[in-house]
Amino acid sequence: MSSSSSPSVTTDAETLKRNRILSSKLYFDIPIFKLPLIYSPDYDISFLGIEKLHPFDSSKWGRICQFLSSEGFLDKNCIVEPLEASKEDLLVVHSESYLKSLQSSPNVSIIIEVPPVALFPNCLVQRKVLYPFRKQVGGTILAAKLAKERGWAINVGGGFHHCSADEGGGFCAYADISLCIHYAFVQLNISRVMIIDLDAHQGNGHEKDFSSDSRSCLYSGYV
Repeated sequence: MSSSSSPSVTTDAETLKRNRILSSKLYFDIPIFKLPLIYSPDYDISFLGIEKLHPFDSSKWGRICQFLSSEGFLDKNCIVEPLEASKEDLLVVHSESYLKSLQSSPNVSIIIEVPPVALFPNCLVQRKVLYPFRKQVGGTILAAKLAKERGWAINVGGGFHHCSADEGGGFCAYADISLCIHYAFVQLNISRVMIIDLDAHQGNGHEKDFSSDSRSCLYSGYV
C-alpha cells in the first residue's frame, strides 16, 4: 500500500480538515432581529460589462433583494451579510493545486465561460469575479447554521453545483454546496443530508463529491 493511501495519512488529512472547520470564522452569531436571509451587495458581479457575454445574470442576486425590499416584503436592515471564505476555509474541500489554478486568468475564463476574462490581470479577476464567489460561499456555509437554529434559511447567492473539489465549470468556481455539508457534519452534528437540486442543469459537482458518501442523498430535478 502506498503512503498516500495509508490509514495514518488519511487520518491526518481528516484531522486537518476538521481543525480548519473548527477554526473558521464563517459561523458567527446572528442577532435575533435579523432574518435567516443571507445576502451581500458584493455578490453581484460587474466586470466592465463583459459579464453580459454570459447568459447567466450576474446581478440577479441584488435585483432579487431590491424587488423584495421595494415591494415591502423585506427590510434591508434585517438581512445577514456573510464573511468571505478564506483560503483555509476553501481548503476544507479544494486542493492547493486547484486553488492555485484560479490564479490563472485563462483558467478562470474557462470556468466562467467568458473568454475575454483570460486577457485581464489575475488581480482584477480575483477582485471582480472570484471575490464575489467567495462571499457567496461564506453565505452558503452560514445558511446551514442559521437553518438549524431558526428552522429555515436562504442564501440569495451560491448553489455552485457544477464545481467539485478538483474541477470548476459552468460559472461555478468554488464547491460551496460540498463545503457547506462538510461544515455541517463537523460543526452542527448533522449525520445525514439530502441535496435537492432543482436547477435546469444536472448538479455534477456535488454529485461527484458525494456519489460514494453514504451520509448524503442526492436528488436532481434535471430532466
